[in-house]
Amino acid sequence: MKCHELAEHLSRERPDLPAIEIARLCLILLNAEDSAEQLADSQKRMAAWQHASFRFEAATDQYAAVVDELDQLFGDEPIQFRPDQLWTLLRAVKVQSQMLELYTNEMALA
Repeated sequence: MKCHELAEHLSRERPDLPAIEIARLCLILLNAEDSAEQLADSQKRMAAWQHASFRFEAATDQYAAVVDELDQLFGDEPIQFRPDQLWTLLRAVKVQSQMLELYTNEMALA
C-alpha cells in the first residue's frame, strides 16, 4: 500500500480530519508497520491506528509536561544549574527522542 492509498482510506473513514492530520497519521502508521500491505485490511489498519494514537497521545502528554517544567526552569532569573535541573533537561531530551521515534521509526540518540 502506498501513502496516497492509505490517505484515501483514512480520509474516507474520518472525513473530519484535516489533511495535515491525515498526512501525519500516514507517516506514523507506515513507520509502525512491518508491512504496509497489512494496512489495506480495515481491521488491522484500525488496530494500528489505535496503537499509534495511544503512543502519540502518551508522548504528547509527556512533552507538554516537560515543556511546562522547562518554562518553570528557565524563568526570568539567571540560570544556575542544580542537579534536579539537569534531570529536567535530560527528561526533555528523552521525551523529544520519543516524538522523533514516532515519525522516523528509528531509535533516537537519547
